[in-house]
Amino acid sequence: MIPIRALLAGCLLLLCWSQSAPLLAAEWKSNLPQARLLGQGSFSWFGLPIYSANLWAVSGEDVFARPFALELTYQRQISRERLVQTSLEEIRRMQGAAVDESRMQRWAQEMHQAFVDVQAGRQITGVYLPGQGARFYVDGELRHSVADEPFARAFFSIWLGPQTRSPALRLALLGQDQ
Repeated sequence: MIPIRALLAGCLLLLCWSQSAPLLAAEWKSNLPQARLLGQGSFSWFGLPIYSANLWAVSGEDVFARPFALELTYQRQISRERLVQTSLEEIRRMQGAAVDESRMQRWAQEMHQAFVDVQAGRQITGVYLPGQGARFYVDGELRHSVADEPFARAFFSIWLGPQTRSPALRLALLGQDQ
């Protein structure tokens, strides 16, 4: 027979443990206390699901004027290197001739610090802070902060800029797909 104190202690530990996961997952939300889910969508490549996306913001008007969070939940395994390279390719594509390669090298270093190898279920959330830069969270925990506004704007434009490769996802994230 299990002593009542041991049973109560075990229940208390289980309760504390179960409550810590939601708090941890919400760490990035302290940057955006007024944010609400603005829109959501998913991205597939040749029919293969890559990730689902949620945009948390105060308003959809001029999204880059206020802080927001872009939450990506991956549905397959992708290396950190591939995430960085794909992000750089998209930024280069959108910036065209205006690309500064020394800046791109600095940004690649920042992304290497911010990202991890992902597998199905892993979540990376980027928080855009106007005039400051960005913070990146992996599965709810702060991984890296980038104090570079041009980087933050260029990075989040991959999804939210007018030249995005996926205009339907952009509209869904901005809540304009109706």
